[in-house]
Amino acid sequence: MDAALLLAFGLLAQGLSLSRGIPGPWRPSTLFPWRRTPGLGRVRRAWVIPPISVSENHKRIPFPLVQIKSDKQPLGGVIYSIQGPGVDKEPRGVFSIDKFTGKVFLNAMLDREKTDRFRLRAFALDLGGSTLEDPTDLEIVVVDQNDNRPVFQQEVFTGRVLEGTAPGTFVMRAEATDADDPDTDNAALRYSILAQGSPEFFSIDERTGEIRTVQVGLDREVVTAYNLSLQVADMSGDGLTATASAIITLDDINDNAPEFTRDQFFLEATEAVSGVDVGRLEVQDRDLPGSPNWAARFTILEGDPDGQFTVRTDPRTNEGILSVVKPLDHESHEHYQLRVSVQNEAPLQAAAPRTTRGQAIVSVHVQDINEAPLFHENPLRTSLAEGAAPGTPVATFSAHDPDTQQLQRLSYSKDYDPEDWLQVDAATGQIQTQRVLSPTSPFLKDGWYRAIILVSDDASPPCTATGTLSVEILEVNDHAPVLAPPAGSLCSEPARGTGLLLGATDEDLPPHGAPFHFQLSPRTPELAQNWSISQVNVSHARLRLRHRLPEGLHRLSLLLRDSGQPPQQKEQPLNVSVCRCAADGACLPGAAALRAGSTGVSLGALLVVLGSVILLLMLILLVALLARCRRRSQEKGLLHGLQDDLRDNILNYDEQGGGEEDQDAYDLSQLRHPTELAALGGPLRRPPLHHDALSGRLPGPLPRLLPASTADIAGFIRDGLEAADGDPSVPPYDTALIYDYEGDGSVAGTLSSILSSLGDEDQDYDYLQDWGPRFAQLADMYGHQ
Repeated sequence: MDAALLLAFGLLAQGLSLSRGIPGPWRPSTLFPWRRTPGLGRVRRAWVIPPISVSENHKRIPFPLVQIKSDKQPLGGVIYSIQGPGVDKEPRGVFSIDKFTGKVFLNAMLDREKTDRFRLRAFALDLGGSTLEDPTDLEIVVVDQNDNRPVFQQEVFTGRVLEGTAPGTFVMRAEATDADDPDTDNAALRYSILAQGSPEFFSIDERTGEIRTVQVGLDREVVTAYNLSLQVADMSGDGLTATASAIITLDDINDNAPEFTRDQFFLEATEAVSGVDVGRLEVQDRDLPGSPNWAARFTILEGDPDGQFTVRTDPRTNEGILSVVKPLDHESHEHYQLRVSVQNEAPLQAAAPRTTRGQAIVSVHVQDINEAPLFHENPLRTSLAEGAAPGTPVATFSAHDPDTQQLQRLSYSKDYDPEDWLQVDAATGQIQTQRVLSPTSPFLKDGWYRAIILVSDDASPPCTATGTLSVEILEVNDHAPVLAPPAGSLCSEPARGTGLLLGATDEDLPPHGAPFHFQLSPRTPELAQNWSISQVNVSHARLRLRHRLPEGLHRLSLLLRDSGQPPQQKEQPLNVSVCRCAADGACLPGAAALRAGSTGVSLGALLVVLGSVILLLMLILLVALLARCRRRSQEKGLLHGLQDDLRDNILNYDEQGGGEEDQDAYDLSQLRHPTELAALGGPLRRPPLHHDALSGRLPGPLPRLLPASTADIAGFIRDGLEAADGDPSVPPYDTALIYDYEGDGSVAGTLSSILSSLGDEDQDYDYLQDWGPRFAQLADMYGHQ
């Protein structure tokens, strides 16, 4: 047999036997991939070997797959080897070869889902390691077995479809996969519905898994969702199976119209209020809550020609809320009967049944209450001339009471009048001025004065309304324009310079101010011979010389007039200093000094001087008053303000008595001896007492007690001085006393008694300790040891 035919036959037999998995002993085919085939001048060095098939999950291992041989050496003279994935590459050790016989073995179970084929390289070497043949390829194909179940991509499939949809409508697709060979029946999948309830509204395509509707009658209000049990099987439905669920939700359509729960509703509303709710209108709808197919929309068809009511929808309950948007009036309309309709936001399906309660009657009764008075015009605007005298009528801010069925009296008052300018008649609402309004009032805004007036009825409780009164203060032309500035300088050469620019101001507001008219005084026509004046703009004019005038001060009189009705005019002086000037018309420095010296005293300067004199006089008067007050305070509190103890200070008096010649300073009888006074028939008075004199010789009032604290010494002395000043029988404290009698008859004794040891022993000088630290040494000297 030809070598090529033997090789093909061997491969065919080996492939068939492996793919069929023939049991029992089996001898692998022998391959001669390097055998040389005789030909006409051409030698084939290698064969292309067809793939060798082997079934996955083959459990008889090691299992011989094939044997390869080289005919270049006798048996035992060739060493065989293989390389590639499954041998020396991952996964390693799956295949091996007997290096002397060339038999290839399967050493592990194969899994087609992991590796579906292996590509190896076969080598033939001599015993010395030299290459006998070129490497040849050896491909091993893994044959699939049905060892994998199909798997759904989801455990639960969800889909949605509108209720009432037509048969054949696509809903969703159920998909599954199989890991087996897709080119075999092992992966041929078939879908089916195991259960869906009754009636059966859905079907599934067994090959694609598409789920569609099969009949009419889907109603969300009856069944909101359907739960289907699905199955998929391989081997065209006869193999391994898997299950899953499909949930189909029905989407709502507007196939149910909303309807009122009643045919008629009875409500009550209060008059004179707006923006309040009157009541609710209940409706029902079987469609999906919260959806546009369920949301109600209300319309007032009849009974509200003035648009005083509205109906809005409560989004939570879907009820209609009737509200008042314009105030109601019980006196004019006591009862309303409204016809209201309801429908959904989404349009109703054409096949939906019609409802009989799509409309309802709403009866509204208006309740009467005490309403606030109403001004006939609010706000009220009027005008008044500036400077209106007190008692000038402004306006009548009248109102009326809308409660025509109740007799009530209205009273008026002010609520806001910041300048207290207005007076309101409480009974009639007539308003007049009670004082003159200042044009500079901060409450006068852009010429308008604003006040708030109140009107109240006498109900219980009373109702009050507020009205705004705006008074426009009309400007009156009561001020003449004023020249500014009242003085200036001008070049003596008419051809030089631009002249003197004059301006004017006016306290009046437009249109009673500018434009101003400037004119030389008509009372002095000779001014026009030397001067000319021309208008520059509405508020300025220019004064010029007609010919050269001598330098110095020139006094002119100008007549200024405004544009008010009637116009105001006033003659005003103007001092013009004519000076030598340069070519540009500016006064030279020397001329400026001359001009300043001859200008004279203007009214402003005179006022400044007069004010300075008055201020100086006031300062002099103030200094004189301060000096007098200071002197009086020294006289009244001579010892009060001294910080040192006054008893050890020398007091200097500026006044002295008149000596022996002065017989009127005090009563000289005080210097007489008491016995002499008694002989003369004069009144006996208390003799002066001394600390070294024994008390009790003559009857009389007891001496005052010395103060216990040094802080009271000044008050003690001051009280004594005031007592002496107030006693006309004793001389003043600041008078030099002249004693003209001294001797044995003296009650006080002789002065020599001061030096007497007997007198010192009888005296008590301990009180000096209470006079302060400066008398402490004296007390130690004369006090008790």
